[in-house]
Amino acid sequence: MQGLAKTLVIDDDAQHRHDLSVILFFLGEQFEVLSSEEVNDSHWEKEWSACLLGNISKGKSLTQILDFLRIQHHIPVVALANYERELSGLPNYIGNLDYPLSYSPMTEALRHCQEYLGKQTYQVPQLGRKNTLFRSMVGRSEAISQIRHLIEQVSATDASVLILGESGTGKEVAARNIHYHSSRGKGPFVPVNCGAIPADLLESELFGHEKGAFTGAISARKGRFELAQGGTLFLDEIGDMPMAMQVKLLRVLQERCFERVGGSETIKADVRIVAATHRNLEVMIKDGTFREDLYYRLNVFPIEMPALRERIEDTPLLLQELLARLEAEGAKPVFFTPRAINSLMEHDWPGNIRELANLVERLIILYPGEMVDVTHLPMKYRHCDLPVFRAEENFLAVEDQERTALADMFACQPVEHDEFLAATGLPPEGVNLKEMLADLEVDMIRQALEAQTGVVARAADMLGMRRTTLVEKMRKYGLNKEDVR
Repeated sequence: MQGLAKTLVIDDDAQHRHDLSVILFFLGEQFEVLSSEEVNDSHWEKEWSACLLGNISKGKSLTQILDFLRIQHHIPVVALANYERELSGLPNYIGNLDYPLSYSPMTEALRHCQEYLGKQTYQVPQLGRKNTLFRSMVGRSEAISQIRHLIEQVSATDASVLILGESGTGKEVAARNIHYHSSRGKGPFVPVNCGAIPADLLESELFGHEKGAFTGAISARKGRFELAQGGTLFLDEIGDMPMAMQVKLLRVLQERCFERVGGSETIKADVRIVAATHRNLEVMIKDGTFREDLYYRLNVFPIEMPALRERIEDTPLLLQELLARLEAEGAKPVFFTPRAINSLMEHDWPGNIRELANLVERLIILYPGEMVDVTHLPMKYRHCDLPVFRAEENFLAVEDQERTALADMFACQPVEHDEFLAATGLPPEGVNLKEMLADLEVDMIRQALEAQTGVVARAADMLGMRRTTLVEKMRKYGLNKEDVR
Protein backbone atom coordinates (compact mmCIF):
# COMPACT_ATOMS: atom_id res chain seq x y z
CA MET A 1 0.00 0.00 0.00
CA GLN A 2 2.66 2.44 -1.10
CA GLY A 3 1.87 6.12 -1.29
CA LEU A 4 1.90 9.34 0.70
CA ALA A 5 -0.57 8.05 3.29
CA LYS A 6 0.87 6.26 6.32
CA THR A 7 -0.39 3.51 8.58
CA LEU A 8 -1.15 4.85 12.05
CA VAL A 9 -0.35 2.49 14.95
CA ILE A 10 -1.76 3.32 18.39
CA ASP A 11 -0.66 1.02 21.20
CA ASP A 12 0.35 1.62 24.81
CA ASP A 13 2.47 -1.55 24.91
CA ALA A 14 6.07 -0.63 24.03
CA GLN A 15 6.91 -4.19 22.96
CA HIS A 16 3.92 -4.31 20.63
CA ARG A 17 4.90 -0.97 19.10
CA HIS A 18 8.37 -2.36 18.45
CA ASP A 19 6.99 -5.56 16.88
CA LEU A 20 4.70 -3.61 14.58
CA SER A 21 7.51 -1.27 13.55
CA VAL A 22 9.65 -4.23 12.45
CA ILE A 23 6.79 -5.87 10.53
CA LEU A 24 5.60 -2.72 8.78
CA PHE A 25 9.19 -1.78 7.94
CA PHE A 26 9.74 -5.17 6.34
CA LEU A 27 6.48 -4.89 4.38
CA GLY A 28 7.59 -1.57 2.96
CA GLU A 29 4.80 0.38 4.64
CA GLN A 30 5.11 3.98 5.70
CA PHE A 31 3.92 4.22 9.29
CA GLU A 32 3.84 6.17 12.51
CA VAL A 33 3.75 4.47 15.90
CA LEU A 34 2.23 6.28 18.90
CA SER A 35 1.00 5.64 22.39
CA SER A 36 -2.50 6.84 23.28
CA GLU A 37 -1.01 9.73 25.28
CA GLU A 38 0.86 10.98 22.22
CA VAL A 39 -2.26 11.14 20.04
CA ASN A 40 -3.73 14.64 19.68
CA ASP A 41 -6.06 16.52 17.34
CA SER A 42 -3.30 17.36 14.87
CA HIS A 43 -2.74 13.68 14.10
CA TRP A 44 -6.30 13.30 12.76
CA GLU A 45 -5.67 16.07 10.23
CA LYS A 46 -3.13 13.89 8.42
CA GLU A 47 -3.88 11.38 5.67
CA TRP A 48 -3.81 7.79 6.95
CA SER A 49 -4.08 4.62 4.89
CA ALA A 50 -5.09 2.57 7.97
CA CYS A 51 -5.24 2.66 11.75
CA LEU A 52 -3.96 -0.34 13.74
CA LEU A 53 -5.54 -0.01 17.17
CA GLY A 54 -3.70 -1.95 19.88
CA ASN A 55 -3.96 -2.13 23.67
CA ILE A 56 -5.04 1.17 25.23
CA SER A 57 -4.38 1.25 28.97
CA LYS A 58 -6.75 4.09 29.88
CA GLY A 59 -10.45 3.80 29.14
CA LYS A 60 -10.77 7.55 28.70
CA SER A 61 -8.07 7.54 26.02
CA LEU A 62 -9.81 4.70 24.18
CA THR A 63 -13.12 6.61 24.24
CA GLN A 64 -11.45 9.70 22.79
CA ILE A 65 -9.74 7.70 20.04
CA LEU A 66 -12.99 5.92 19.15
CA ASP A 67 -14.75 9.29 18.95
CA PHE A 68 -12.09 10.49 16.52
CA LEU A 69 -12.45 7.34 14.40
CA ARG A 70 -16.22 7.82 14.23
CA ILE A 71 -15.64 11.30 12.82
CA GLN A 72 -12.74 10.26 10.58
CA HIS A 73 -14.75 7.39 9.12
CA HIS A 74 -12.68 7.38 5.93
CA ILE A 75 -9.80 5.73 7.85
CA PRO A 76 -10.04 1.90 7.86
CA VAL A 77 -9.49 0.44 11.34
CA VAL A 78 -7.94 -2.92 12.26
CA ALA A 79 -8.11 -3.90 15.95
CA LEU A 80 -5.12 -5.59 17.57
CA ALA A 81 -7.05 -6.08 20.81
CA ASN A 82 -10.59 -7.14 21.69
CA TYR A 83 -12.53 -4.00 20.73
CA GLU A 84 -15.17 -5.75 18.63
CA ARG A 85 -18.04 -4.45 20.77
CA GLU A 86 -16.78 -0.86 20.64
CA LEU A 87 -15.94 -0.93 16.93
CA SER A 88 -18.77 -3.05 15.54
CA GLY A 89 -20.93 -0.02 14.71
CA LEU A 90 -18.25 1.76 12.70
CA PRO A 91 -18.45 1.43 8.90
CA ASN A 92 -14.63 1.69 8.72
CA TYR A 93 -14.06 -1.28 11.06
CA ILE A 94 -12.23 -3.92 8.98
CA GLY A 95 -11.57 -6.70 11.52
CA ASN A 96 -9.23 -8.05 14.19
CA LEU A 97 -5.62 -9.30 14.22
CA ASP A 98 -4.36 -11.55 17.01
CA TYR A 99 -0.88 -11.88 18.49
CA PRO A 100 1.59 -13.26 17.61
CA LEU A 101 1.40 -11.27 14.39
CA SER A 102 2.36 -12.99 11.16
CA TYR A 103 2.86 -12.18 7.51
CA SER A 104 -0.29 -13.45 5.81
CA PRO A 105 -2.94 -12.05 8.20
CA MET A 106 -1.15 -8.70 8.27
CA THR A 107 -0.93 -8.39 4.47
CA GLU A 108 -4.53 -9.59 4.17
CA ALA A 109 -5.69 -6.96 6.66
CA LEU A 110 -3.80 -4.20 4.82
CA ARG A 111 -5.28 -5.40 1.52
CA HIS A 112 -8.77 -5.06 2.97
CA CYS A 113 -7.89 -1.56 4.13
CA GLN A 114 -6.83 -0.76 0.59
CA GLU A 115 -10.12 -2.11 -0.74
CA TYR A 116 -12.00 0.06 1.75
CA LEU A 117 -10.12 3.14 0.61
CA GLY A 118 -11.06 2.19 -2.93
CA LYS A 119 -7.72 3.06 -4.47
CA GLN A 120 -8.26 0.57 -7.25
CA THR A 121 -12.02 0.94 -7.75
CA TYR A 122 -14.44 3.31 -9.44
CA GLN A 123 -13.58 6.97 -9.05
CA VAL A 124 -16.56 9.34 -8.98
CA PRO A 125 -16.03 12.08 -11.59
CA GLN A 126 -16.67 15.67 -10.66
CA LEU A 127 -20.04 17.07 -11.65
CA GLY A 128 -19.71 20.10 -13.89
CA ARG A 129 -22.16 23.00 -13.59
CA LYS A 130 -21.21 24.95 -16.70
CA ASN A 131 -24.40 24.13 -18.60
CA THR A 132 -27.29 25.29 -16.46
CA LEU A 133 -29.84 24.04 -18.98
CA PHE A 134 -29.10 20.42 -18.24
CA ARG A 135 -28.39 20.85 -14.55
CA SER A 136 -31.01 18.22 -13.72
CA MET A 137 -30.14 15.88 -16.60
CA VAL A 138 -27.04 14.42 -15.03
CA GLY A 139 -24.86 11.87 -16.78
CA ARG A 140 -22.14 11.27 -19.33
CA SER A 141 -23.47 8.10 -20.91
CA GLU A 142 -24.22 7.85 -24.62
CA ALA A 143 -27.94 7.40 -23.86
CA ILE A 144 -28.36 10.65 -21.89
CA SER A 145 -26.07 12.54 -24.30
CA GLN A 146 -28.45 11.57 -27.12
CA ILE A 147 -31.43 12.86 -25.09
CA ARG A 148 -29.69 16.22 -24.63
CA HIS A 149 -29.04 16.39 -28.36
CA LEU A 150 -32.71 15.72 -29.17
CA ILE A 151 -33.86 18.35 -26.67
CA GLU A 152 -31.53 20.94 -28.19
CA GLN A 153 -32.93 20.16 -31.64
CA VAL A 154 -36.62 20.35 -30.74
CA SER A 155 -36.48 23.23 -28.26
CA ALA A 156 -35.93 25.81 -30.97
CA THR A 157 -39.23 24.81 -32.63
CA ASP A 158 -42.86 24.88 -31.48
CA ALA A 159 -43.53 21.23 -32.38
CA SER A 160 -45.48 18.95 -30.07
CA VAL A 161 -43.28 16.47 -28.19
CA LEU A 162 -44.18 13.02 -26.89
CA ILE A 163 -41.85 11.77 -24.15
CA LEU A 164 -41.90 8.01 -23.61
CA GLY A 165 -40.24 5.88 -20.98
CA GLU A 166 -40.66 3.90 -17.80
CA SER A 167 -41.86 5.51 -14.57
CA GLY A 168 -39.10 7.35 -12.74
CA THR A 169 -36.85 7.98 -15.75
CA GLY A 170 -37.19 11.77 -15.59
CA LYS A 171 -39.80 12.55 -18.23
CA GLU A 172 -40.89 15.76 -16.50
CA VAL A 173 -37.25 16.83 -16.19
CA ALA A 174 -36.91 16.48 -19.96
CA ALA A 175 -40.14 18.43 -20.49
CA ARG A 176 -38.93 21.28 -18.28
CA ASN A 177 -35.63 21.42 -20.16
CA ILE A 178 -37.49 21.63 -23.47
CA HIS A 179 -39.52 24.55 -22.10
CA TYR A 180 -36.63 26.45 -20.49
CA HIS A 181 -34.51 26.22 -23.63
CA SER A 182 -37.28 27.31 -25.99
CA SER A 183 -38.51 30.76 -27.01
CA ARG A 184 -41.32 30.21 -24.46
CA GLY A 185 -38.84 29.78 -21.63
CA LYS A 186 -39.93 33.01 -19.92
CA GLY A 187 -43.56 31.94 -20.04
CA PRO A 188 -45.30 29.55 -17.62
CA PHE A 189 -44.66 25.80 -17.47
CA VAL A 190 -47.94 24.18 -16.40
CA PRO A 191 -47.94 20.43 -15.60
CA VAL A 192 -51.09 18.36 -15.28
CA ASN A 193 -51.27 14.65 -14.46
CA CYS A 194 -54.06 13.26 -16.63
CA GLY A 195 -54.27 10.08 -14.56
CA ALA A 196 -54.57 11.79 -11.19
CA ILE A 197 -57.69 13.86 -11.99
CA PRO A 198 -61.16 12.21 -12.03
CA ALA A 199 -62.63 11.92 -15.52
CA ASP A 200 -65.63 14.14 -14.74
CA LEU A 201 -63.34 16.95 -13.54
CA LEU A 202 -60.62 16.70 -16.17
CA GLU A 203 -62.42 18.86 -18.76
CA SER A 204 -62.90 21.67 -16.24
CA GLU A 205 -59.29 21.29 -15.09
CA LEU A 206 -57.96 21.65 -18.64
CA PHE A 207 -60.34 24.24 -20.14
CA GLY A 208 -61.75 26.02 -17.07
CA HIS A 209 -65.42 26.74 -16.37
CA GLU A 210 -67.88 29.61 -16.04
CA LYS A 211 -69.84 30.43 -12.91
CA GLY A 212 -72.81 28.09 -12.49
CA ALA A 213 -71.58 25.66 -15.18
CA PHE A 214 -72.15 22.77 -12.74
CA THR A 215 -72.94 22.19 -9.10
CA GLY A 216 -70.18 23.74 -7.01
CA ALA A 217 -69.00 26.18 -9.72
CA ILE A 218 -69.58 29.26 -7.57
CA SER A 219 -67.23 31.40 -9.67
CA ALA A 220 -65.50 31.37 -13.03
CA ARG A 221 -62.13 29.62 -13.13
CA LYS A 222 -59.33 29.47 -15.65
CA GLY A 223 -58.17 26.07 -16.84
CA ARG A 224 -54.65 24.81 -17.44
CA PHE A 225 -54.72 25.85 -21.08
CA GLU A 226 -55.35 29.47 -20.10
CA LEU A 227 -52.78 29.35 -17.30
CA ALA A 228 -50.18 28.10 -19.78
CA GLN A 229 -50.79 30.88 -22.36
CA GLY A 230 -47.48 31.89 -23.88
CA GLY A 231 -45.76 28.91 -22.33
CA THR A 232 -45.82 25.11 -22.23
CA LEU A 233 -48.56 22.72 -21.12
CA PHE A 234 -47.15 19.41 -19.92
CA LEU A 235 -49.72 16.59 -20.15
CA ASP A 236 -48.23 13.85 -18.00
CA GLU A 237 -49.58 10.27 -18.22
CA ILE A 238 -51.52 11.09 -21.37
CA GLY A 239 -52.21 7.37 -21.78
CA ASP A 240 -54.57 7.52 -18.77
CA MET A 241 -56.80 10.17 -20.35
CA PRO A 242 -60.42 8.94 -20.91
CA MET A 243 -61.54 8.47 -24.53
CA ALA A 244 -64.17 11.23 -24.22
CA MET A 245 -61.50 13.74 -23.25
CA GLN A 246 -59.16 12.53 -25.99
CA VAL A 247 -61.72 13.72 -28.58
CA LYS A 248 -61.95 17.20 -27.01
CA LEU A 249 -58.17 17.48 -26.69
CA LEU A 250 -57.75 16.51 -30.34
CA ARG A 251 -60.12 19.31 -31.39
CA VAL A 252 -58.13 21.87 -29.40
CA LEU A 253 -54.88 20.69 -30.96
CA GLN A 254 -56.39 20.94 -34.43
CA GLU A 255 -58.25 24.23 -34.05
CA ARG A 256 -55.88 25.86 -31.54
CA CYS A 257 -58.88 27.23 -29.61
CA PHE A 258 -61.35 26.10 -26.94
CA GLU A 259 -64.29 27.21 -24.74
CA ARG A 260 -64.64 26.99 -20.99
CA VAL A 261 -67.15 24.52 -19.60
CA GLY A 262 -70.53 26.30 -19.59
CA GLY A 263 -69.19 29.18 -21.72
CA SER A 264 -69.53 30.22 -25.34
CA GLU A 265 -66.54 32.52 -25.78
CA THR A 266 -63.79 31.06 -27.96
CA ILE A 267 -60.35 31.36 -26.39
CA LYS A 268 -57.18 31.05 -28.45
CA ALA A 269 -54.79 28.34 -27.24
CA ASP A 270 -51.32 29.87 -27.46
CA VAL A 271 -49.53 26.97 -25.81
CA ARG A 272 -46.95 24.36 -26.70
CA ILE A 273 -47.95 20.78 -25.90
CA VAL A 274 -45.48 18.35 -24.37
CA ALA A 275 -47.03 15.00 -23.44
CA ALA A 276 -45.56 12.01 -21.61
CA THR A 277 -46.55 8.45 -20.78
CA HIS A 278 -45.06 5.20 -19.53
CA ARG A 279 -47.65 3.23 -21.52
CA ASN A 280 -47.25 1.72 -25.00
CA LEU A 281 -49.67 3.90 -26.95
CA GLU A 282 -49.40 1.82 -30.13
CA VAL A 283 -50.66 -1.23 -28.23
CA MET A 284 -53.43 0.89 -26.70
CA ILE A 285 -54.47 1.99 -30.21
CA LYS A 286 -54.81 -1.66 -31.25
CA ASP A 287 -56.83 -2.32 -28.08
CA GLY A 288 -59.11 0.64 -28.84
CA THR A 289 -58.21 2.57 -25.67
CA PHE A 290 -56.29 5.42 -27.32
CA ARG A 291 -57.18 7.42 -30.42
CA GLU A 292 -54.81 6.96 -33.34
CA ASP A 293 -55.41 10.49 -34.68
CA LEU A 294 -54.52 12.01 -31.29
CA TYR A 295 -51.41 9.86 -31.14
CA TYR A 296 -50.12 11.26 -34.42
CA ARG A 297 -50.96 14.81 -33.31
CA LEU A 298 -48.85 14.35 -30.18
CA ASN A 299 -46.11 12.19 -31.64
CA VAL A 300 -44.59 14.88 -33.89
CA PHE A 301 -41.22 14.59 -32.15
CA PRO A 302 -40.84 11.51 -29.91
CA ILE A 303 -38.18 11.29 -27.19
CA GLU A 304 -37.69 7.98 -25.39
CA MET A 305 -36.09 8.33 -21.97
CA PRO A 306 -33.61 5.54 -21.17
CA ALA A 307 -34.08 3.39 -18.07
CA LEU A 308 -31.39 3.73 -15.41
CA ARG A 309 -30.16 0.19 -16.12
CA GLU A 310 -29.42 1.36 -19.69
CA ARG A 311 -27.20 4.18 -18.41
CA ILE A 312 -25.87 2.53 -15.26
CA GLU A 313 -22.49 4.26 -15.65
CA ASP A 314 -24.25 7.52 -14.69
CA THR A 315 -25.07 6.19 -11.20
CA PRO A 316 -22.11 7.91 -9.40
CA LEU A 317 -22.98 11.29 -10.93
CA LEU A 318 -26.66 10.84 -10.10
CA LEU A 319 -25.74 10.04 -6.50
CA GLN A 320 -23.63 13.17 -6.34
CA GLU A 321 -26.47 15.30 -7.74
CA LEU A 322 -29.08 13.82 -5.38
CA LEU A 323 -26.82 14.34 -2.37
CA ALA A 324 -26.12 17.94 -3.42
CA ARG A 325 -29.85 18.67 -3.64
CA LEU A 326 -30.61 17.18 -0.23
CA GLU A 327 -27.62 18.97 1.31
CA ALA A 328 -28.93 22.26 -0.12
CA GLU A 329 -32.20 21.53 1.70
CA GLY A 330 -30.33 21.24 5.00
CA ALA A 331 -29.73 17.48 5.20
CA LYS A 332 -26.40 16.05 6.35
CA PRO A 333 -24.98 14.17 3.34
CA VAL A 334 -23.73 10.60 3.47
CA PHE A 335 -20.51 9.37 1.88
CA PHE A 336 -20.45 6.22 -0.25
CA THR A 337 -17.50 3.86 -0.26
CA PRO A 338 -16.41 2.83 -3.78
CA ARG A 339 -17.57 -0.75 -3.26
CA ALA A 340 -21.01 0.53 -2.20
CA ILE A 341 -21.21 2.50 -5.46
CA ASN A 342 -20.09 -0.59 -7.39
CA SER A 343 -22.83 -2.60 -5.70
CA LEU A 344 -25.47 -0.01 -6.63
CA MET A 345 -24.25 -0.15 -10.22
CA GLU A 346 -25.08 -3.86 -10.27
CA HIS A 347 -28.76 -3.23 -9.41
CA ASP A 348 -31.46 -3.32 -12.12
CA TRP A 349 -33.36 -0.28 -10.75
CA PRO A 350 -36.95 -1.14 -11.78
CA GLY A 351 -38.02 2.19 -10.24
CA ASN A 352 -35.24 4.03 -12.11
CA ILE A 353 -34.00 7.41 -10.83
CA ARG A 354 -36.99 7.80 -8.52
CA GLU A 355 -35.99 4.57 -6.76
CA LEU A 356 -32.39 5.80 -6.47
CA ALA A 357 -33.56 9.12 -5.03
CA ASN A 358 -35.71 7.34 -2.45
CA LEU A 359 -32.77 5.15 -1.42
CA VAL A 360 -30.47 8.16 -0.98
CA GLU A 361 -33.06 9.96 1.14
CA ARG A 362 -33.52 6.84 3.29
CA LEU A 363 -29.76 6.48 3.83
CA ILE A 364 -29.42 10.14 4.81
CA ILE A 365 -32.11 9.62 7.45
CA LEU A 366 -30.42 6.46 8.77
CA TYR A 367 -26.75 7.53 8.56
CA PRO A 368 -26.54 11.34 8.53
CA GLY A 369 -22.98 12.51 7.94
CA GLU A 370 -21.62 8.94 7.98
CA MET A 371 -19.83 6.63 5.56
CA VAL A 372 -22.17 4.19 3.79
CA ASP A 373 -20.63 0.84 2.90
CA VAL A 374 -22.19 -2.24 1.29
CA THR A 375 -23.23 -3.50 4.74
CA HIS A 376 -25.39 -0.40 5.21
CA LEU A 377 -27.37 -0.91 2.01
CA PRO A 378 -30.71 -2.76 2.12
CA MET A 379 -30.24 -6.42 1.20
CA LYS A 380 -31.66 -6.13 -2.32
CA TYR A 381 -28.96 -3.57 -3.22
CA ARG A 382 -26.04 -5.75 -2.12
CA HIS A 383 -24.81 -7.21 -5.39
CA CYS A 384 -21.05 -7.52 -4.87
CA ASP A 385 -19.12 -10.07 -2.88
CA LEU A 386 -18.41 -8.50 0.48
CA PRO A 387 -15.00 -9.58 1.71
CA VAL A 388 -15.06 -10.44 5.39
CA PHE A 389 -11.69 -10.30 7.09
CA ARG A 390 -10.94 -12.92 9.72
CA ALA A 391 -7.57 -13.68 11.26
CA GLU A 392 -8.06 -17.44 11.27
CA GLU A 393 -5.77 -19.77 13.16
CA ASN A 394 -5.11 -21.83 10.05
CA PHE A 395 -4.78 -18.88 7.75
CA LEU A 396 -1.06 -19.53 7.46
CA ALA A 397 -1.45 -22.42 5.05
CA VAL A 398 1.02 -20.32 3.04
CA GLU A 399 1.72 -20.80 -0.59
CA ASP A 400 5.46 -21.55 -0.55
CA GLN A 401 8.50 -21.99 1.64
CA GLU A 402 9.36 -18.30 1.57
CA ARG A 403 5.97 -17.37 3.07
CA THR A 404 6.43 -19.99 5.80
CA ALA A 405 9.84 -18.61 6.68
CA LEU A 406 8.46 -15.08 6.86
CA ALA A 407 5.57 -16.22 9.05
CA ASP A 408 7.98 -17.92 11.45
CA MET A 409 10.18 -14.84 11.55
CA PHE A 410 7.28 -12.57 12.48
CA ALA A 411 6.07 -14.97 15.15
CA CYS A 412 9.47 -14.95 16.88
CA GLN A 413 10.88 -12.39 19.26
CA PRO A 414 11.49 -9.07 17.48
CA VAL A 415 14.93 -8.23 16.13
CA GLU A 416 16.49 -4.93 15.29
CA HIS A 417 16.45 -3.84 11.64
CA ASP A 418 20.26 -4.01 11.32
CA GLU A 419 20.36 -7.46 12.94
CA PHE A 420 17.72 -8.73 10.52
CA LEU A 421 19.61 -7.46 7.47
CA ALA A 422 22.90 -8.93 8.71
CA ALA A 423 21.31 -12.33 9.35
CA THR A 424 19.93 -12.63 5.83
CA GLY A 425 23.31 -12.23 4.11
CA LEU A 426 21.95 -9.80 1.55
CA PRO A 427 24.34 -8.35 -1.04
CA PRO A 428 25.46 -4.74 -0.44
CA GLU A 429 23.31 -3.43 -3.29
CA GLY A 430 20.25 -5.17 -1.83
CA VAL A 431 17.44 -7.02 -3.62
CA ASN A 432 13.82 -6.30 -4.49
CA LEU A 433 12.19 -8.84 -2.17
CA LYS A 434 8.66 -8.05 -3.25
CA GLU A 435 9.46 -8.69 -6.91
CA MET A 436 11.27 -11.93 -6.05
CA LEU A 437 8.32 -13.18 -4.01
CA ALA A 438 5.83 -12.10 -6.67
CA ASP A 439 7.76 -13.92 -9.40
CA LEU A 440 7.95 -17.04 -7.26
CA GLU A 441 4.22 -16.82 -6.48
CA VAL A 442 3.32 -16.49 -10.17
CA ASP A 443 5.51 -19.47 -11.01
CA MET A 444 3.92 -21.63 -8.27
CA ILE A 445 0.39 -20.68 -9.40
CA ARG A 446 1.24 -21.53 -13.02
CA GLN A 447 2.65 -24.90 -11.99
CA ALA A 448 -0.40 -25.74 -9.88
CA LEU A 449 -2.81 -24.76 -12.67
CA GLU A 450 -0.86 -26.80 -15.21
CA ALA A 451 -0.75 -29.80 -12.86
CA GLN A 452 -4.53 -29.59 -12.36
CA THR A 453 -5.30 -28.88 -16.05
CA GLY A 454 -6.64 -25.43 -15.29
CA VAL A 455 -9.14 -26.45 -12.57
CA VAL A 456 -8.88 -23.52 -10.15
CA ALA A 457 -10.46 -25.28 -7.17
CA ARG A 458 -8.01 -28.21 -7.30
CA ALA A 459 -5.07 -25.85 -7.89
CA ALA A 460 -6.10 -23.89 -4.79
CA ASP A 461 -6.12 -27.11 -2.73
CA MET A 462 -2.69 -27.95 -4.06
CA LEU A 463 -1.40 -24.55 -2.96
CA GLY A 464 -3.11 -24.75 0.43
CA MET A 465 -5.32 -21.71 -0.06
CA ARG A 466 -8.98 -20.93 -0.60
CA ARG A 467 -10.33 -20.85 -4.14
CA THR A 468 -11.41 -17.19 -3.79
CA THR A 469 -7.89 -16.25 -2.67
CA LEU A 470 -6.39 -17.95 -5.72
CA VAL A 471 -8.88 -16.21 -8.03
CA GLU A 472 -7.89 -12.85 -6.53
CA LYS A 473 -4.20 -13.61 -7.03
CA MET A 474 -4.79 -14.68 -10.64
CA ARG A 475 -6.63 -11.44 -11.24
CA LYS A 476 -3.84 -9.48 -9.56
CA TYR A 477 -1.14 -11.03 -11.76
CA GLY A 478 -3.25 -11.11 -14.93
CA LEU A 479 -3.24 -14.92 -15.11
CA ASN A 480 -5.85 -16.81 -17.11
CA LYS A 481 -6.50 -20.49 -16.52
CA GLU A 482 -6.88 -21.05 -20.27
CA ASP A 483 -3.33 -19.79 -20.82
CA VAL A 484 -1.75 -22.53 -18.71
CA ARG A 485 -3.58 -25.60 -20.02
